[in-house]
Amino acid sequence: MHFLSQDLEDYIEQHSENEPALLGELNKETYQKILLPRMCSGHFQGRVLSMLSKLICPLNILEIGTFTGYAALCLCEGMKENGQLHTIDIKEELVDFQRKYFDKSPWKNQILQHLGEAIDIIPTLNLKFDLVFIDADKENYINYFHQILPKMNVGGIILSDIVLWSSKVVEPLQKNDLSTKILLEYNLLLKNDPRIETVLLPIRDGLTVSRVL
Repeated sequence: MHFLSQDLEDYIEQHSENEPALLGELNKETYQKILLPRMCSGHFQGRVLSMLSKLICPLNILEIGTFTGYAALCLCEGMKENGQLHTIDIKEELVDFQRKYFDKSPWKNQILQHLGEAIDIIPTLNLKFDLVFIDADKENYINYFHQILPKMNVGGIILSDIVLWSSKVVEPLQKNDLSTKILLEYNLLLKNDPRIETVLLPIRDGLTVSRVL
């Protein structure tokens, strides 16, 4: 979903940090070889994720929804030297693609891939997280939130992606549209839960930043 004109998007990218060469290579190959390449975070959102991670300096990062690994590498840019990023995805066919780029990065030994249903894997992670990025099946966003909140350090940040859902959140709800229904409930949860403070940013298709109190 594009909220700005292409000219403005180009201007924003030109006046933000450059995309690292490895990520440019990853993005290009994603568009050449992978279905639904628009799911890749891309230059501008990637720089936002990188900047947020650098501000937080997380020790432990959790990513729910790896896709081709672009966002994971952005989040690693601010990670502490002895930190770890755990990333979960259900698509076995993408594991080798992800690993190829992880291994080209400075964090090849700090990125741990988990294959399977996040709803099953999250309870097995015996860690406290400083930064979590949720970008997976919308129907489980609320479940993921309730699973990860007890695993967050105070002051930790939960990032939730695609929360504007191509503007469907402000359109009449269709009877069988479960994804939009869940996102509407999720956005209200983030706004009203007293354990966090939240701001929803109009970046790409909506990025919510929630800080754990």
